[in-house]
Amino acid sequence: MIPDYYEFQNSAKILSGEFALENIPSELIALNGKNILLISDKVLENIGTMQKVIDAIDTEDIEIKSVYTDVPSDSSIEVINKIVKVYKENNCNSIVAVGGGSVIDTAKGVRMVLSQEKDDIMELAGCELITYGKHIPFIVIPTTAGTGSEVTLVAVILDNFKNVKKEFISYFLLPDISVLDPRMTLTLPKKITASTAMDALCHAIEAYTCLQKNPISDVYAISAIEIIRDNLLETVKNGDNKKLRLAMANASLMAGAAFSNSMVGLVHAIGHALGGVCHVPHSDAMAILLPHCMRYNLDKMRDNYSKLLLYVAGEDVFVNTPKEERAEKVIETIEDLLKTLNQEAGLPIKLSQVGVKKEDFEEVVKKALNDGAIIVNPKEAKREDILEILNNAF
Repeated sequence: MIPDYYEFQNSAKILSGEFALENIPSELIALNGKNILLISDKVLENIGTMQKVIDAIDTEDIEIKSVYTDVPSDSSIEVINKIVKVYKENNCNSIVAVGGGSVIDTAKGVRMVLSQEKDDIMELAGCELITYGKHIPFIVIPTTAGTGSEVTLVAVILDNFKNVKKEFISYFLLPDISVLDPRMTLTLPKKITASTAMDALCHAIEAYTCLQKNPISDVYAISAIEIIRDNLLETVKNGDNKKLRLAMANASLMAGAAFSNSMVGLVHAIGHALGGVCHVPHSDAMAILLPHCMRYNLDKMRDNYSKLLLYVAGEDVFVNTPKEERAEKVIETIEDLLKTLNQEAGLPIKLSQVGVKKEDFEEVVKKALNDGAIIVNPKEAKREDILEILNNAF
């Protein structure tokens, strides 16, 4: 069914494949971005992943003016404002971000402040208030296959003072270039591989079922789900396989493009709250909450979940499952996948396994109810509903 009105944008140019990194210099030259601020984190610096990027882009035509690697696990207001100063002090004119969701969201925040010619990101707080502004060439190189942040119009930034994650949303947050190179994810441990992949799966499923879904986002979501279905378990077992890594990177990107244009729902609303209050890693929260929130939405989403079974479980399971049982079967399939990933990779599948305490529930509920993602969930959720989901997931 075609909505009466929808919007879709995926303007980032995508470089995908082995040796994609080596194409970055020509892209920077085309963007007039020869003086780079490179943003990454200490882990990627220490294990040599960041150096691979430096080796690929530090040519006679490109100069890395400054490298910033003190990015925390949750992108924060204070760090973004600090990096803005580093950019200006070193006369940079472009940004290259190498990392996972936190690094990429940090870089988006830095670019956002610079493009609007501000000094403090909080001057830009508020949904859809950001105009194009000054162009800052921006290239993103993801090192996980989960967030899809390399093609999303969202940046999630932690406000440490209020202990809440803030969402900044604008089409002008999209990078100019997104680079998928299998060398960037080869060193991911099994657990992180599994966790980030479940983040991507959650993006795709929520994109396919939330109130702002549209026919173009559906195509991206379905493709992402199928690639994850066909490659995730094998990638966990054979993480040094470049073809598998590239497949998962593409799935993550497509899921990111899907939810960036249709938005997410209750899983993310509660997950953001768990991250802010209990510091649960985002992808772990997504994996744990996904089947419980799907069960909550089941009565509203029965038809959509039934269709999803084909993409989640494959043709044989779909054909051999009675039509009236397909919606429940898709949730059971995801639960089975989580159990397998728990056994194969140590993926946490309960909130009690990631340090959450029941005495935190009320604060989590409060923040979840105020999270923007809850608005487009297909079913309204109230305090007692979220409490029940948290207890079921505990």
